[in-house]
Amino acid sequence: MKWFSRGDWNAFFGLAIDNLAVMISLFSLLTFAGIPNGYTPEFVLTRMLPGTALGVLAGDLAFTLMAYFLAKKLNSNTVTAMPLGLDTPSTFGMAFLVLLPALAKGNELFPQNHDQAMTFGWNVGLGVLILIGLIKIVFSPFGNLVRQWVPRAGLLGSLAAIALTLISFMPLREDIAGMPVVGLPCLLVILVCLLAHRVLPFKFPGTLFSVLLGLFLYAVSIFAGRIFDVTIVDAIKPFEFVGHFGFQIPWAFSAGDGSWWETVFREVLFRMPMIFPFALATIVGGIDCTESAASAGDEYDTRSVLFVEAFSSLIAGFAGGVIQTTPYIGQPAYKKMGALSGYTLLTALFIGLAGFMGGLTVLFHLLPKVVLFPILVFVGIEITSQTFRVVNPRHYPALTLAILPSLAYLGLLLLKSIYAPLLPERPDAINAIQTLRCLANGFLISGMLWAALMVSILDDKLAKACCYCLVAALLSFFGVIHSPLADEAIGFPWVILGSIEKPFVDVVKVQTPYHWAGGYLICAAILLILSRWGKQTEELVGEDGEFESNHSGKI
Repeated sequence: MKWFSRGDWNAFFGLAIDNLAVMISLFSLLTFAGIPNGYTPEFVLTRMLPGTALGVLAGDLAFTLMAYFLAKKLNSNTVTAMPLGLDTPSTFGMAFLVLLPALAKGNELFPQNHDQAMTFGWNVGLGVLILIGLIKIVFSPFGNLVRQWVPRAGLLGSLAAIALTLISFMPLREDIAGMPVVGLPCLLVILVCLLAHRVLPFKFPGTLFSVLLGLFLYAVSIFAGRIFDVTIVDAIKPFEFVGHFGFQIPWAFSAGDGSWWETVFREVLFRMPMIFPFALATIVGGIDCTESAASAGDEYDTRSVLFVEAFSSLIAGFAGGVIQTTPYIGQPAYKKMGALSGYTLLTALFIGLAGFMGGLTVLFHLLPKVVLFPILVFVGIEITSQTFRVVNPRHYPALTLAILPSLAYLGLLLLKSIYAPLLPERPDAINAIQTLRCLANGFLISGMLWAALMVSILDDKLAKACCYCLVAALLSFFGVIHSPLADEAIGFPWVILGSIEKPFVDVVKVQTPYHWAGGYLICAAILLILSRWGKQTEELVGEDGEFESNHSGKI
């Protein structure tokens, strides 16, 4: 059976560089996050990334075999394998919402032993990934029911929000805009080739050309800067750990006692507000990817696809990985390139060998982030635009509403980095940070609920919208969403309020879990009343279901 063609090279560079950019993103977020006593480069490279690479290795090998057997069954030489890689939204979620907060907790528990604190944070991360894998295995057979229970705008809205605020904006702000001489041309090539689908001369892979162009511009900028004594780009800041070639065994678990694992398990449960949305989103995403491949002519078994992504996530977690795997939506695009199943095999071997043989250490030293991160901007734009393509235009307001909590989280990150050292002298910063904290905490679930609520209102299902408000009231009462604490603690309101930091006590008096729950209950009561006595203004709705504006410009 034919399994490799020239198109596999194009697909390989796109899929491999995408996965590599995600791993570099995780590495950068954990080691250069600006927090005291953060993860060391050696720890991330030897503990977290080998197991993460193993998940990609297992998943892409499985998809390669699935493509082979499908081609054999159909007696066809045109079957293209399903692409699998690291889930970009949950990578940023794991970094900001799990690994960094767990490390801060570890530093509190073990102030004199930083290695033990890092191990604690890592164990929490792999515990979260294992739980995600188990949830995906349990819910995979019911993926279509999940799609019916949660409106698509609610399920995809939070992911689109992460795509815009974290995946696209953060690299754009910190790296691409930080070195525009290199960043802007690389980003332009990515946008022209991957978004506008322009083919380069000789059908040269657009992603690879972007990386090579970036390396060339970076080297020329460094050389010209030294000759003319000007600063054009920042030099790569090497880290102390250089690494080595050789097989690295990802020892996943520490030798902690029972109390250690009890504390780890409790921290894992505290992360449930982000575990369920990411697990369910990849299940639905896997179904969409399978349907997309079927539309291109390759009909894979949906349950097999979902099982592979769940099982590869579990393999990664038990091997010490911290990022879940998921099918990528680009199978039809790779098929147009002429790719078969060789590109997934090459990606599995490249990522697996780089993770296990120390190759990632060398790559992280040699490749500036500004060269690879334009692919993340594309990923964020593509996720957001794909969300708007598959959602009913009538529900666009719900998608917009779902983005607001993540914008609060983005603002919180920026304000904390600027004002955190000045809090005692800046009461205005305290007010801003605390309000953003309440909006941002649990933003994955609150964004999902807000979007689902708005969808129900737009569809004139106010009783269903009332139910979403009741769920939001219950979750906010226990701090699952809108927690006033910095670490998104879950518990009874009186316990949460007893843990408020001193500078924020006065501000929190009007933003307690009681206040948030009460606000949602009032909204539920209003919706219940309107469901019985209210009436939708039908004359403002067009034939295609979209709202129309009148001559004054108002809706």
